[in-house]
Amino acid sequence: MILSSLAEVAALVADARAATSADRRLLVGIAGPPGAGKSTIAAALVGRLPAAALLPMDGFHLPQSELRRLGRRERMGAPDTFDIDGFVSTLTDVRNSCRSVVIPGFDRGTEEPVPEAATILQESSTVVVEGNYLLLWERALSLLDVTFFVEVEHGIRVERLVRRHIRFGKSPEQARGWALGPDEWNANAVAATAEVADHLIRL
Repeated sequence: MILSSLAEVAALVADARAATSADRRLLVGIAGPPGAGKSTIAAALVGRLPAAALLPMDGFHLPQSELRRLGRRERMGAPDTFDIDGFVSTLTDVRNSCRSVVIPGFDRGTEEPVPEAATILQESSTVVVEGNYLLLWERALSLLDVTFFVEVEHGIRVERLVRRHIRFGKSPEQARGWALGPDEWNANAVAATAEVADHLIRL
């Protein structure tokens, strides 16, 4: 199903929540390429839903020191530059327990993960998970109850990325080079997973 409004997305999630046992959290996955608007949509969705919390995948970036040690710094954002084991472990904990769960965040200024940046509270019955590779990593996908893939026109997405990179310290030339280089390579990998999603979002 192709959805064209946040209200439609919220209604589908509300229906899924109603069909889920009251003693278990509902995990909602929002995937898509860099610059598609996943974070904005996920945050807005959490604001529309009762007892909802946000779990961004960005908090599971490997630290800069580890990326340099592995020789992956220039590919930051690629699938193998994330702590997938930590991400899946946290998802499992969120899904299978009803207690509060502490999660990491991400500082775009330093491009470093921030440990214990937020908490998914015990009363959070719906958790919206957003990130590039939710549909690529089978171990993560298997823990999600309903999934969405965000699509946006290529030129719009690239310009968003350029503006974001400039805002966080890159020169215009560096920003465009990264948006059309590593970001574009990652976007191509993510695009191949669109067919896995339960629903498409085109706002």
